[in-house]
Amino acid sequence: MSKMKNTRKYYFSVEGETEDWYLEWLQKIINSEPSARFKISLDSKIEKNPLKRAKSIPITQKTEITHFFDCESNDAVHTKQFIATLNLLKDTSKLGKQIKYNLGYSNFTFELWMVLHKIDFNTILTHRRQYLKPINKAFGENSSELDQYKQKVNFRRVLSKISLVEVRAAIARSKGIMQRNKENGFTMNEYKGYQYYMSNPCLSVWESIEKILKDCDLL
Repeated sequence: MSKMKNTRKYYFSVEGETEDWYLEWLQKIINSEPSARFKISLDSKIEKNPLKRAKSIPITQKTEITHFFDCESNDAVHTKQFIATLNLLKDTSKLGKQIKYNLGYSNFTFELWMVLHKIDFNTILTHRRQYLKPINKAFGENSSELDQYKQKVNFRRVLSKISLVEVRAAIARSKGIMQRNKENGFTMNEYKGYQYYMSNPCLSVWESIEKILKDCDLL
């Protein structure tokens, strides 16, 4: 009789459905892996306001939450939204709940993280809609627009084409992007304790995924 595995819980807030579906899929694929040290529970909620998410969690001990959100563009309106989100992340530390909110941003969008499961991608884009071509190429899809790719049936088909090996590859490719940004002398911004690049491509989504895989002895 095999020994029952302990379960580790991880908290997330995400801006959209695709991020939520991804975490649902990740939990399933890790929990179906016999070599995983732990079972995992990914407590994810679609909530653009991390402060609201933090208030809703009934916790009394030190807890980390990761917020997945997009940079969208360097336009003033999106830059303002990005900074406003960082302010909310920081404000969660004032709740007295021992919460540490981690940054899980994508620049421009979560599609960058998805592409990296299959192919290298270090191309500077001018608009988020330009992720459609690499998405179609990476997953053998033929979506005519990003909204079509993001439909539930289509996105779950994309997820079915990913393996745990490719999640590891996405982490490695993400690290490569961030290292190249550093080597190329791009400015690392810092605001209220959070570090990020405003140039694309860049992302920190991989950091929380890497931690989960390491905890489960899968990396």
